[in-house]
Amino acid sequence: MSKKKVLIITYYWPPAGGPGVQRWLKFVKYLPDFNIEPIVYIPENPSYPLIDESLSAEVSKDLTILKQPIKEPYKLANVFSRKTSKMVSRGIISEKKKQSLIERLMLYIRGNYFVPDARVGWVKPSVKFLLNFIKENNIETVITTGPPHSMHLIGLQLKKKLELKWLADFRDPWTSIGYHKQLKLTKTSLEKHKQFENEVLNTADQIIVTSNTTKTEFKNLTKKPVEVITNGYDYEPITDFTLDTKFTLSHIGSLLSRRNPKVLWQVLNDLIKENESFAKDFQLNLVGAVSDEVLVSIKRHGLSEYVNKVGYVAHKESVKIQKQSQILLLVEIDSQETKCIIPGKLFEYIVSNRPIIALGPKDSDVKQIIKETNTGYYFLYSDYEALKKIIFSHYEAYKKGNLQAYAIGLKKYSRKSLTESLFKII
Repeated sequence: MSKKKVLIITYYWPPAGGPGVQRWLKFVKYLPDFNIEPIVYIPENPSYPLIDESLSAEVSKDLTILKQPIKEPYKLANVFSRKTSKMVSRGIISEKKKQSLIERLMLYIRGNYFVPDARVGWVKPSVKFLLNFIKENNIETVITTGPPHSMHLIGLQLKKKLELKWLADFRDPWTSIGYHKQLKLTKTSLEKHKQFENEVLNTADQIIVTSNTTKTEFKNLTKKPVEVITNGYDYEPITDFTLDTKFTLSHIGSLLSRRNPKVLWQVLNDLIKENESFAKDFQLNLVGAVSDEVLVSIKRHGLSEYVNKVGYVAHKESVKIQKQSQILLLVEIDSQETKCIIPGKLFEYIVSNRPIIALGPKDSDVKQIIKETNTGYYFLYSDYEALKKIIFSHYEAYKKGNLQAYAIGLKKYSRKSLTESLFKII
């Protein structure tokens, strides 16, 4: 029996680093087990903000990969300010009052001259190329994944011109995503975003989202079926690690300007002042990009000498750090718009056997997953006493040598189980 061909249109692909690449890299890895032949369409010359060469080893040599050139405006922006361009492309945006003239200008141009995003110029040439490829190869199913949501505009045009099944996968929401407010959108640009969003949601045959909150939001915008397929974990055979001797609290991933839990910094400051032993044992590991605002806040709370600023590391190394840390820290922006965000690293966290401390908005999807898997504790930004109590109780368990997580019900979040859910939709 021949395998069913499915065309997957994505911007992020190895050697891109960061969480955006993981979801479809893993789906593509396991789809052949369900008699699906994935064909991946990507840019030939992308401008990725993060590079992780180690992920390229996970791409099968038998996989068909199609590439077409893309014109990247961020490369032009580098002429004016390489640092600002790189930070904006990674989603690290300064607080409004601290933005330089260059940053304000870049945000305005990004928000209003490139709708829905900076890759919109790739839509027209991609549609032209793929129309012929789809016809010549008898492809009946196309999947687009965003952000960048320009990928969905490619799917939209293909759907209008061909008889095919189109699945639109949203790793994040569109117009309700938190950073939209920081892009200095004009009324016309915002309306254009909403028009594109509405057209995609009501033209695709199937919508896929990563959280129940986003499903509820989209259900109010379309009558098309909306299915939740979360991100997940893959088996990582890492055995060459030992638990940290320090009482390490480790955050893996970007700490954006607004992802700044001052309540946590205050709790840690107080515990250090109140307990000499805690002060001697404690270490805060920051693995990934950290905004200047967060570092300033940490310094103001007297924590600078306890910080181990690691920076970005390859995925395999980040998994190793997770497994050897005493506690894993997950931080989300405290706003209504972010309660739907489930960071991909959460699923690696829950299989690390290390307890999680998470902070974020009320009614977050993250809270529900941590609770149902029994992998840690979730706090609001106002939960000073409860947060302090749990961190100190973890410290006492660490001193006794019995600090660990007792996870349950993890199998449904394995990448292969999630790929089976995708197969059923396809």
